[in-house]
Amino acid sequence: MSGSSNNQANVTSKLTPATHFLGNVLGKYALLIVLLLAMLIFDFLLPSGISMFMPHNLNNLIIQNGYIVILAIGMLLCIITGGNIDLSVGSIVILVGAFAGIFIVDWGIHPYVAILMCLAIGVLIGSWQAFWIAIIGIPAFIVTLSGMLVFRGLALILMNGMNIGPFPEEFRNLFNSFLPAHWLSEPTSEMVFMSTLVIGIAISVIFLTVKIISYIKRKNKGYNVGNVIQEMLYPVIICAAIIFLFHQLGRHNGMPAVLVLIGIVFLVYSYFTQNTIWGRHLYAMGGNAKAARLSGINTKRMLFFAYANNGFLAGLAALVVAARFNQASTMAGQGFELSAIAACFIGGASASGGTGKVGRVVIGAVLMGVLNIGMTMLPGVNINWQNVINGLVLLAAVTFDVISKNKKGSVA
Repeated sequence: MSGSSNNQANVTSKLTPATHFLGNVLGKYALLIVLLLAMLIFDFLLPSGISMFMPHNLNNLIIQNGYIVILAIGMLLCIITGGNIDLSVGSIVILVGAFAGIFIVDWGIHPYVAILMCLAIGVLIGSWQAFWIAIIGIPAFIVTLSGMLVFRGLALILMNGMNIGPFPEEFRNLFNSFLPAHWLSEPTSEMVFMSTLVIGIAISVIFLTVKIISYIKRKNKGYNVGNVIQEMLYPVIICAAIIFLFHQLGRHNGMPAVLVLIGIVFLVYSYFTQNTIWGRHLYAMGGNAKAARLSGINTKRMLFFAYANNGFLAGLAALVVAARFNQASTMAGQGFELSAIAACFIGGASASGGTGKVGRVVIGAVLMGVLNIGMTMLPGVNINWQNVINGLVLLAAVTFDVISKNKKGSVA
């Protein structure tokens, strides 16, 4: 018996490094692999000559999902606090968009001033909901469900049931132009292509340099780090994807201005969640709110911040939507809250809170965009299948999260 157990232990020890490496690779890259497979499957199914990787399709993917990415990042901070969600973000989008139309089109306020006013309104709306959730203690589901009805109703009252537009070019260019063509006095296709490609290469070099410096620092401090190949594989893949994306965008019109905005939001909130005290407090609160409170974390303040911040990002998304459609629309924001929530869970956020990364949520939002655009382009496919597929993908993502937690609990 002892001999057989020793042999089994020896076999296990031999397999452990390879299994561990494979597990890390699948854990880190599973979402990227799913995204790539989805795009390749659509490439196979689409008619000849049409590809998801074509420049104009990649461009549409960014433009059509930019505001969903912004909303999903805001939603993530709410979910991290303990699985809380915000059902009102779609209604905040239409209400802030209505104010943008009134300020800029009806009242003639300068677009830059109006943008600041709209963002402030978004914060006020988020703070209103945060007060009832964090201070009074009403469940977030109830408060935001109320907000979903109230804010959309107020928006329709302000707009008298009619769209407001068009917006001046100065406003539209902030969110709906293409760079670097917009910066060049006399742009040509060659100049746009080279400028866009150079920007992509520069971003990749900076990103890879930061990752290398971070790896060296952690290794010198004695932290438990993997081998160089394992640690640098992910950054190299990301850099290759960035260069390819900017190469394709350069062949179209250049990079959309909304991509710059997404990049700024991504960097700010990635840094905030991973490198600040408040970010760590949000995760601690989601992991165990009672323990976080006993350790001195002001959980009410953190919950208030999460929803006030969500109002700010919903206001920002409203401006992107208004610029894209060149009007404050009475149909704006419908279903946006569900798309943002789905992007978070597909991106690995836990339904119970305490887990989730900004980068993975962005990939989750892109995956949803690929599914929607891909099914739209498939000939003979009813558009209602989008809801079916998105619902099944969301269920699969949450099921995977629950099963993973149950396995960890059983091992412990």
